[in-house]
Amino acid sequence: QLQASGGGLVQTGGSLRLSCAASGRTFSIYNMGWFRQAPGKERDIVASINRYGGTSYYLDSVKGRFTISRDNAKNTVYLQMNSLKPEDTAVYYCAARMTTSNDWPYWGQGTQVTVSS
Repeated sequence: QLQASGGGLVQTGGSLRLSCAASGRTFSIYNMGWFRQAPGKERDIVASINRYGGTSYYLDSVKGRFTISRDNAKNTVYLQMNSLKPEDTAVYYCAARMTTSNDWPYWGQGTQVTVSS
């Protein structure tokens, strides 16, 4: 089970840190990702990180502004979001997948991020 938190309302240029806490003792075997979905748009992957904390992926539009990280001892993955823009407004979801699969079968409930101009 994945529980996302940390969303909120922030002004343009501000920062937020999202957290996603996982239950269970097998967190470290999963690759983790953050996705977002804006109203009327498809869900896009924003960032991902492998089970060891390396090999990160970032959506082009967030490169240099967002940083994904994980703490396997705390069963938590983070998304540090800096220099936020109104176009970052969306519901953000964390997800998990096995390293041997490209599918993301495990999802958190989503947390709303709103960036005001």
